[in-house]
Amino acid sequence: MVVIGRDGGQGPTASLGHYRARDGSHGAPVAVDADRPHAGLVVGKRGSGKTYTLGVLLEGVASVDGVASVVVDPMGTFESLAGSAVDASVVAPRVRADALGPRRWCSLLGLSPESGTGALVWQAATTSETLAAMRAFVDGADADPAVRRAARNHLTLAASWGVFDAAGLATETLCGPDVTVLNLAGVDSAPANAVLAAVADSLYDARISGGSGRLPWLFVDEAHTFTHGVASAALRRLLTKGRHPGVSCWLATQRPSALPAVAISQADLLLAHRLTSEADIDALADARPTYLDGSLETRLPAATGEALVVDDATESTHHVQVRERRTPHGGGSPRASAVDRA
Repeated sequence: MVVIGRDGGQGPTASLGHYRARDGSHGAPVAVDADRPHAGLVVGKRGSGKTYTLGVLLEGVASVDGVASVVVDPMGTFESLAGSAVDASVVAPRVRADALGPRRWCSLLGLSPESGTGALVWQAATTSETLAAMRAFVDGADADPAVRRAARNHLTLAASWGVFDAAGLATETLCGPDVTVLNLAGVDSAPANAVLAAVADSLYDARISGGSGRLPWLFVDEAHTFTHGVASAALRRLLTKGRHPGVSCWLATQRPSALPAVAISQADLLLAHRLTSEADIDALADARPTYLDGSLETRLPAATGEALVVDDATESTHHVQVRERRTPHGGGSPRASAVDRA
């Protein structure tokens, strides 16, 4: 068996699939190193298998002792994991208001910290632990009535999102033995970014402080919706610094050209499915190392489920057929022919 992402040594692995032989037959089995932290990127156009592959990786590390798996699920694709072959819990996305900090609160609400309204929200976030306390601070502030009214309206909007809770998500839940699925289906971009920012920080801080003995693996589907929002700084920290305390971060997207360059350049493992957009292919080619010889466009697979794997740990590339999942895949598109018209 070939273990991608490992330059010698032993340890737990996550089964990925097998080599693609030229005649279409199965080659040697291929797995991904699950012993050390990684920054990974799974890309591919819609329907090429990227979300399916993310599920395969999630299955693989779910059974590894010492790993805590958290998946950010903006489409509700991974909800089907609950009650399947892995121990998974689908949890409501609830985070503490003070998990964001004053600067993020201003960014989240689209306010300049230098404006009167932004400065008031900043002060409220600095002195308050809950959203209710922030609103109470604003109501009692010695400020212009128009400024108080504007700040109150912004915080009322944040409350309507339903993602802020005084208890929030406990670190013990996120770093527990079960897979934690954060179901963000139907949640708008701004509150979804707030949830991911808080969760990413919680996983990182838990490892820095010694609050988690397990190594967290954070999986983010549709990552392009998060890398330019409030969650961008938290993701950047995981990608650039997360491996030192032991936090893995895996991003999946159909639009690699929409990701910041750091998301591609920091990935030590790249799993690329079919891409047809010239902008997406160029984005990968510009950030990949020199040992990826030849045109990237000619090396990308054409069939669903096939992947070009670029392993920066061993400076090698692999052509892999991703294995079948053992858990239900919720990412397929419905078909009119399958509708019950009775």
